[in-house]
Amino acid sequence: MAHAHAHHDDHDHHGPDKGIMRWIKTTNHKDLGTLYLFFAFTMFFIGGLMSLVIRAELFQPGLQFVHPEFFNQMTTMHALVMIFGGVMPGFVGLANWMVPMMIGASDLALPRVNNWGFWILPFAFSLLLSTLFLAGGAPAGGWTMYPPLVLQTGDAFPFLIFAVHLMGISSITGAINVVVTILNMRAPGMTLLKMPLFVWTWLITAYLLIAVMPVLAGAVTMLLTDKYFATSFFTASGGGDPVMFQHIFWFFGHPEVYIMILPAFGIVSTIIPTFARKRLFGYDSMVYATASIAFLSFIVWAHHMFTVGMPLSGELFFMFATMLIAVPTGVKVFNWVATMWKGSMTFETPMLFALAFVFLFTIGGFSGLMLALTPVDFQYHDTYFVVAHFHYVLVPGAVFSIIAAVYYWIPKWTGHMYSEFWGKTHFWLSAIFINVTFFPQHFSGLAGMQRRVPDYAVQFTDLNVWSSVGAFVFFFAQFIFIFNMLASCFGWGKRASEKLPDRVWEGATGLEWTVPSPAPYHTFEEPPTVGDDGEPVTGAARPAAAH
Repeated sequence: MAHAHAHHDDHDHHGPDKGIMRWIKTTNHKDLGTLYLFFAFTMFFIGGLMSLVIRAELFQPGLQFVHPEFFNQMTTMHALVMIFGGVMPGFVGLANWMVPMMIGASDLALPRVNNWGFWILPFAFSLLLSTLFLAGGAPAGGWTMYPPLVLQTGDAFPFLIFAVHLMGISSITGAINVVVTILNMRAPGMTLLKMPLFVWTWLITAYLLIAVMPVLAGAVTMLLTDKYFATSFFTASGGGDPVMFQHIFWFFGHPEVYIMILPAFGIVSTIIPTFARKRLFGYDSMVYATASIAFLSFIVWAHHMFTVGMPLSGELFFMFATMLIAVPTGVKVFNWVATMWKGSMTFETPMLFALAFVFLFTIGGFSGLMLALTPVDFQYHDTYFVVAHFHYVLVPGAVFSIIAAVYYWIPKWTGHMYSEFWGKTHFWLSAIFINVTFFPQHFSGLAGMQRRVPDYAVQFTDLNVWSSVGAFVFFFAQFIFIFNMLASCFGWGKRASEKLPDRVWEGATGLEWTVPSPAPYHTFEEPPTVGDDGEPVTGAARPAAAH
């Protein structure tokens, strides 16, 4: 590897362009990973501000700050921005940075496609956010875009549809790139069952994206023709069926839930073994469990629709199929706990976020199991219990895993450590106040408080006060994270490690830890070799033996 590093130094003339053109023209997977992450954090900030508008209005009963129509615009835009602008590009950014480094590839297979895939996104979200300033305002029919409500959208409607199409194109280009790269550019000796779990989860996620994004594109195109070309796919007055849209949407929408969580499983399966200083327990079963979850995600879509009046046999099928997902998910949680069992554990910031993921995601999983039960779903449907459930899955789940990944890999990206003190401060504020925000919503939902409504009965006041206070503190706590990461990026922190500059964490394994910190602009010009045990054999800093 020393030879390889010298080789890199000889190729400085292949380095990045200078100035802004570096970022516009770049085809380098690390640059594009950085752009994706920067974009995702910008969208998290915008979506977070929208959530504060929602929580400020719900601080007490009655109408305080915004008109009900604008309140529903905020709930709709918050969801679209967070899902398509925050979580998905965040994971794509991590895939851009880490997948080539983890499999020993020099770059992604289709670098120019990668560039296009990213630069579509700012245009898509400019279109979407511009609807806030159009006549009639932004879409207010919910992120699910159910007809006939969404067809009442004003001038914003075609902007919404075109923006969704652009997001889908970006996702599919990224997914194709990941699949082609993983299947064709792995280092010699790295068979499929020797790949890091993060690479496996992204391979499965990419297949999900390729399968379901065209379904969403078809559904929203049918909405467009219903509104402007007099078709009646979903218009009852013309012979169409609004419920058919729900079937098509959720055939996309439920796998989409797993698109937003499978890469998180890969991240946690990377971080926990590092700080437990043990190999991941049950690697093969983790791979099969991930594939099983992906398969099951295609046959459970109608559990979102128990209240539309489907036949009893349909309700029973979708109820049991949904509950079946708890089995492979339980395998994962068991394996993470077994990995930690009798490990030499330390609790640096990435590990704290990974542990919070396991604990809080399990709470979200249990409330999901409750929602899968058809008879009780009739009570929970469209209440704040559902809001609490999916926020426990997506915030301490997807978002915490992205934060954990950034803390974990940023010494490799920048060559500088973050501040552990401020990292732990950020963790404890986030972990406490995310629960203050969403835990009370289980009870307001069980008591019957409806979602997407700006006013509520006075009996829910105390629970909503707690939720609003929690949301504001959680939002502002994230500025600690931003400044901590900027400190690493601009080299204000300590060097990554003087003893082991390549392998920053003592228990870390994998090809990405065999290159210097910061990682050179061109990582592997000569492919590394992987041994029978799945570990690098050429110049790698081998980890301590497993306990």
